[in-house]
Amino acid sequence: MIKTVAIQGVKGSFHHIVSQQYFKNQAHILECLTFDEAVQSLISGKTEAVVMALENSIAGSIIPNYALIDTHHLHIVGEHYLDVQHHLMALPNQSIANVKEVYSHPMALLQCKEFFKKFPHIKLIEDKDTAEVAQRIQSKSIKGVAAIASKLASELFNLNILAESIQTIKHNETRFVIVKKENHEISEEEINKASIKFELEHKRGSLAAMLNVMSDCKLNLTKIQSLPKMETPWKYAFFVDVTFDEYKDYKKAISIMEIMTEDFKILGEYKKAKP
Repeated sequence: MIKTVAIQGVKGSFHHIVSQQYFKNQAHILECLTFDEAVQSLISGKTEAVVMALENSIAGSIIPNYALIDTHHLHIVGEHYLDVQHHLMALPNQSIANVKEVYSHPMALLQCKEFFKKFPHIKLIEDKDTAEVAQRIQSKSIKGVAAIASKLASELFNLNILAESIQTIKHNETRFVIVKKENHEISEEEINKASIKFELEHKRGSLAAMLNVMSDCKLNLTKIQSLPKMETPWKYAFFVDVTFDEYKDYKKAISIMEIMTEDFKILGEYKKAKP
Protein backbone atom coordinates (compact mmCIF):
# COMPACT_ATOMS: atom_id res chain seq x y z
CA MET A 1 0.00 0.00 0.00
CA ILE A 2 1.27 3.47 -0.93
CA LYS A 3 2.01 5.48 2.23
CA THR A 4 3.54 8.74 0.98
CA VAL A 5 2.19 10.82 -1.91
CA ALA A 6 3.40 14.10 -3.42
CA ILE A 7 0.90 16.65 -4.68
CA GLN A 8 1.28 19.91 -6.57
CA GLY A 9 -0.09 22.52 -4.20
CA VAL A 10 -0.97 22.71 -0.54
CA LYS A 11 -3.76 21.12 1.46
CA GLY A 12 -7.07 22.36 0.15
CA SER A 13 -5.89 22.15 -3.48
CA PHE A 14 -7.65 19.96 -6.02
CA HIS A 15 -4.64 17.62 -6.03
CA HIS A 16 -5.09 17.25 -2.27
CA ILE A 17 -8.78 16.39 -2.75
CA VAL A 18 -7.87 13.73 -5.33
CA SER A 19 -5.25 12.23 -3.00
CA GLN A 20 -7.87 12.03 -0.24
CA GLN A 21 -10.41 10.33 -2.50
CA TYR A 22 -8.03 7.97 -4.32
CA PHE A 23 -6.04 6.85 -1.27
CA LYS A 24 -9.02 7.10 1.11
CA ASN A 25 -7.18 9.45 3.50
CA GLN A 26 -4.62 6.74 4.28
CA ALA A 27 -1.52 8.29 2.67
CA HIS A 28 0.77 10.97 4.07
CA ILE A 29 0.77 14.04 1.81
CA LEU A 30 3.88 15.96 0.78
CA GLU A 31 3.00 19.46 -0.44
CA CYS A 32 5.01 20.72 -3.43
CA LEU A 33 4.51 24.05 -5.20
CA THR A 34 5.52 22.71 -8.63
CA PHE A 35 5.11 19.47 -10.54
CA ASP A 36 8.88 19.33 -11.00
CA GLU A 37 9.34 19.40 -7.23
CA ALA A 38 6.73 16.65 -6.80
CA VAL A 39 8.44 14.45 -9.40
CA GLN A 40 11.85 15.01 -7.80
CA SER A 41 10.45 13.81 -4.47
CA LEU A 42 9.44 10.60 -6.22
CA ILE A 43 12.78 10.13 -7.97
CA SER A 44 14.71 10.70 -4.74
CA GLY A 45 12.58 8.18 -2.87
CA LYS A 46 11.06 10.74 -0.54
CA THR A 47 7.60 9.72 -1.77
CA GLU A 48 6.13 6.61 -3.38
CA ALA A 49 3.72 8.23 -5.82
CA VAL A 50 2.67 11.56 -7.33
CA VAL A 51 -0.82 12.83 -8.08
CA MET A 52 -0.67 14.76 -11.35
CA ALA A 53 -3.33 16.53 -13.41
CA LEU A 54 -3.14 15.68 -17.13
CA GLU A 55 -6.16 17.24 -18.79
CA ASN A 56 -9.22 19.36 -18.15
CA SER A 57 -12.57 19.19 -19.92
CA ILE A 58 -12.53 22.99 -20.50
CA ALA A 59 -8.87 23.95 -20.88
CA GLY A 60 -7.50 20.77 -22.46
CA SER A 61 -4.19 18.96 -21.95
CA ILE A 62 -1.47 19.98 -19.53
CA ILE A 63 1.41 19.39 -21.95
CA PRO A 64 4.38 19.83 -19.55
CA ASN A 65 3.12 16.97 -17.39
CA TYR A 66 3.18 14.55 -20.32
CA ALA A 67 6.80 15.55 -20.83
CA LEU A 68 7.61 15.03 -17.13
CA ILE A 69 6.21 11.50 -17.16
CA ASP A 70 8.10 10.64 -20.35
CA THR A 71 11.43 12.29 -19.50
CA HIS A 72 11.69 10.67 -16.08
CA HIS A 73 10.43 7.24 -17.26
CA LEU A 74 7.53 7.24 -14.80
CA HIS A 75 4.65 4.77 -14.85
CA ILE A 76 0.96 5.62 -14.71
CA VAL A 77 -0.65 3.19 -12.28
CA GLY A 78 -4.13 4.68 -11.93
CA GLU A 79 -6.40 7.60 -12.79
CA HIS A 80 -9.08 9.68 -11.08
CA TYR A 81 -11.63 12.16 -12.40
CA LEU A 82 -12.60 15.12 -10.24
CA ASP A 83 -15.53 17.48 -10.66
CA VAL A 84 -13.70 20.81 -10.28
CA GLN A 85 -15.82 23.63 -8.89
CA HIS A 86 -14.03 26.97 -8.64
CA HIS A 87 -15.15 29.38 -5.93
CA LEU A 88 -14.13 33.01 -5.44
CA MET A 89 -13.09 33.62 -1.82
CA ALA A 90 -11.65 36.34 0.39
CA LEU A 91 -11.33 37.38 4.01
CA PRO A 92 -14.57 37.78 6.01
CA ASN A 93 -16.49 41.06 5.58
CA GLN A 94 -15.21 41.53 2.01
CA SER A 95 -17.40 41.81 -1.10
CA ILE A 96 -16.64 41.51 -4.80
CA ALA A 97 -16.70 45.32 -4.92
CA ASN A 98 -13.79 45.36 -2.44
CA VAL A 99 -11.70 42.96 -4.52
CA LYS A 100 -9.05 44.63 -6.67
CA GLU A 101 -6.92 41.58 -7.56
CA VAL A 102 -7.50 37.85 -7.95
CA TYR A 103 -4.57 35.46 -7.83
CA SER A 104 -4.80 31.83 -8.93
CA HIS A 105 -3.25 29.06 -11.00
CA PRO A 106 -3.26 29.88 -14.75
CA MET A 107 -5.54 26.91 -15.47
CA ALA A 108 -8.11 28.11 -12.94
CA LEU A 109 -8.02 31.65 -14.37
CA LEU A 110 -8.51 30.26 -17.88
CA GLN A 111 -11.52 28.23 -16.76
CA CYS A 112 -13.12 31.26 -15.08
CA LYS A 113 -12.24 34.12 -17.42
CA GLU A 114 -15.85 34.70 -18.62
CA PHE A 115 -17.01 35.38 -15.04
CA PHE A 116 -14.57 38.26 -14.59
CA LYS A 117 -15.76 40.09 -17.72
CA LYS A 118 -18.57 41.34 -15.47
CA PHE A 119 -16.00 42.87 -13.09
CA PRO A 120 -13.54 44.94 -15.15
CA HIS A 121 -12.13 46.55 -12.00
CA ILE A 122 -10.54 43.21 -10.98
CA LYS A 123 -7.01 42.42 -12.14
CA LEU A 124 -6.28 38.72 -12.75
CA ILE A 125 -2.79 37.55 -11.77
CA GLU A 126 -1.28 34.12 -12.37
CA ASP A 127 0.10 32.27 -9.35
CA LYS A 128 1.50 28.81 -8.54
CA ASP A 129 -1.44 27.19 -6.79
CA THR A 130 -5.12 27.82 -6.04
CA ALA A 131 -5.11 26.80 -2.37
CA GLU A 132 -1.73 28.38 -1.63
CA VAL A 133 -3.20 31.78 -2.52
CA ALA A 134 -6.10 31.14 -0.12
CA GLN A 135 -3.61 30.17 2.57
CA ARG A 136 -1.55 33.34 1.97
CA ILE A 137 -4.61 35.62 2.16
CA GLN A 138 -5.53 34.08 5.51
CA SER A 139 -2.04 33.99 7.03
CA LYS A 140 -1.20 37.59 6.03
CA SER A 141 -4.74 39.00 6.44
CA ILE A 142 -4.65 40.45 2.92
CA LYS A 143 -7.66 42.62 2.12
CA GLY A 144 -8.76 43.54 -1.38
CA VAL A 145 -7.39 40.29 -2.80
CA ALA A 146 -9.35 37.11 -3.59
CA ALA A 147 -8.47 33.55 -4.50
CA ILE A 148 -10.08 31.04 -6.84
CA ALA A 149 -10.00 27.70 -5.04
CA SER A 150 -11.97 24.75 -3.73
CA LYS A 151 -14.62 24.77 -1.02
CA LEU A 152 -12.19 22.75 1.12
CA ALA A 153 -9.66 25.60 0.86
CA SER A 154 -12.23 28.12 2.09
CA GLU A 155 -12.96 25.87 5.07
CA LEU A 156 -9.30 25.19 5.91
CA PHE A 157 -8.29 28.87 5.72
CA ASN A 158 -11.49 30.47 7.09
CA LEU A 159 -12.33 32.48 3.97
CA ASN A 160 -15.77 33.56 2.83
CA ILE A 161 -17.02 32.41 -0.56
CA LEU A 162 -18.04 35.48 -2.58
CA ALA A 163 -19.27 33.55 -5.61
CA GLU A 164 -19.74 29.82 -6.15
CA SER A 165 -18.90 27.73 -9.22
CA ILE A 166 -17.57 30.61 -11.31
CA GLN A 167 -16.03 28.40 -14.03
CA THR A 168 -17.39 29.08 -17.51
CA ILE A 169 -18.78 25.58 -17.99
CA LYS A 170 -20.46 24.28 -14.86
CA HIS A 171 -19.66 20.62 -15.55
CA ASN A 172 -15.90 20.95 -15.28
CA GLU A 173 -13.82 17.80 -14.85
CA THR A 174 -10.09 17.24 -14.57
CA ARG A 175 -8.39 13.91 -15.17
CA PHE A 176 -5.61 13.13 -12.71
CA VAL A 177 -3.14 10.24 -12.90
CA ILE A 178 -1.20 8.46 -10.20
CA VAL A 179 2.44 7.93 -11.19
CA LYS A 180 5.24 5.83 -9.69
CA LYS A 181 8.84 4.98 -10.55
CA GLU A 182 7.95 1.34 -11.15
CA ASN A 183 4.86 -0.31 -12.53
CA HIS A 184 2.67 -1.96 -9.94
CA GLU A 185 1.35 -5.48 -9.88
CA ILE A 186 -2.16 -5.71 -11.29
CA SER A 187 -3.79 -8.75 -12.84
CA GLU A 188 -4.46 -8.83 -16.57
CA GLU A 189 -8.15 -9.33 -15.77
CA GLU A 190 -8.25 -5.89 -14.13
CA ILE A 191 -6.29 -3.98 -16.78
CA ASN A 192 -8.59 -2.31 -19.33
CA LYS A 193 -6.74 0.91 -20.14
CA ALA A 194 -3.22 1.81 -21.24
CA SER A 195 -1.20 4.94 -21.93
CA ILE A 196 1.33 4.67 -24.76
CA LYS A 197 3.93 6.91 -26.38
CA PHE A 198 5.28 6.38 -29.89
CA GLU A 199 7.15 8.14 -32.68
CA LEU A 200 6.61 7.54 -36.38
CA GLU A 201 8.45 8.05 -39.63
CA HIS A 202 7.58 11.39 -41.17
CA LYS A 203 5.73 9.97 -44.15
CA ARG A 204 2.21 9.89 -45.56
CA GLY A 205 -0.24 7.56 -43.84
CA SER A 206 2.00 6.51 -40.93
CA LEU A 207 -0.39 7.73 -38.23
CA ALA A 208 -3.44 6.45 -40.11
CA ALA A 209 -1.84 2.99 -40.23
CA MET A 210 -1.38 3.03 -36.44
CA LEU A 211 -4.98 4.04 -35.91
CA ASN A 212 -6.11 1.20 -38.19
CA VAL A 213 -4.17 -1.31 -36.07
CA MET A 214 -5.92 -0.05 -32.95
CA SER A 215 -9.31 -0.35 -34.61
CA ASP A 216 -8.59 -3.82 -36.05
CA CYS A 217 -7.48 -5.03 -32.59
CA LYS A 218 -10.65 -3.71 -30.95
CA LEU A 219 -8.96 -0.89 -29.03
CA ASN A 220 -10.94 2.27 -28.30
CA LEU A 221 -8.84 5.40 -28.73
CA THR A 222 -9.84 7.80 -25.91
CA LYS A 223 -7.01 10.33 -26.17
CA ILE A 224 -4.28 11.36 -28.60
CA GLN A 225 -1.83 14.16 -27.86
CA SER A 226 1.17 15.21 -29.93
CA LEU A 227 4.29 16.67 -28.34
CA PRO A 228 7.15 18.26 -30.31
CA LYS A 229 10.60 16.65 -30.12
CA MET A 230 12.83 19.54 -29.08
CA GLU A 231 15.98 17.94 -30.45
CA THR A 232 14.35 17.29 -33.86
CA PRO A 233 12.35 20.29 -35.20
CA TRP A 234 8.99 19.45 -36.80
CA LYS A 235 8.95 15.87 -35.57
CA TYR A 236 6.47 14.78 -32.94
CA ALA A 237 5.85 12.10 -30.36
CA PHE A 238 2.30 10.88 -29.86
CA PHE A 239 0.79 10.11 -26.47
CA VAL A 240 -2.22 7.83 -26.72
CA ASP A 241 -4.78 6.40 -24.28
CA VAL A 242 -6.69 3.29 -25.28
CA THR A 243 -9.31 1.16 -23.56
CA PHE A 244 -10.21 -2.44 -24.33
CA ASP A 245 -12.40 -5.31 -23.16
CA GLU A 246 -9.86 -8.10 -23.63
CA TYR A 247 -6.21 -7.85 -22.56
CA LYS A 248 -5.23 -10.25 -25.35
CA ASP A 249 -6.53 -7.77 -27.96
CA TYR A 250 -4.37 -5.06 -26.45
CA LYS A 251 -1.26 -7.30 -26.39
CA LYS A 252 -1.81 -8.19 -30.04
CA ALA A 253 -2.02 -4.50 -30.96
CA ILE A 254 1.12 -3.71 -28.96
CA SER A 255 3.15 -6.39 -30.74
CA ILE A 256 2.23 -4.90 -34.13
CA MET A 257 2.66 -1.26 -33.11
CA GLU A 258 6.14 -1.85 -31.73
CA ILE A 259 7.27 -2.99 -35.19
CA MET A 260 5.67 -0.03 -36.95
CA THR A 261 7.20 2.72 -34.79
CA GLU A 262 10.62 4.32 -34.47
CA ASP A 263 10.25 4.57 -30.71
CA PHE A 264 7.61 2.88 -28.57
CA LYS A 265 6.96 3.05 -24.83
CA ILE A 266 4.18 1.83 -22.55
CA LEU A 267 3.63 4.58 -19.97
CA GLY A 268 1.10 2.64 -17.96
CA GLU A 269 -1.39 -0.24 -17.83
CA TYR A 270 -4.17 0.23 -15.32
CA LYS A 271 -7.88 0.08 -14.53
CA LYS A 272 -9.84 2.91 -16.08
CA ALA A 273 -11.82 5.23 -13.85
CA LYS A 274 -15.31 6.53 -14.54
CA PRO A 275 -15.55 10.23 -15.50
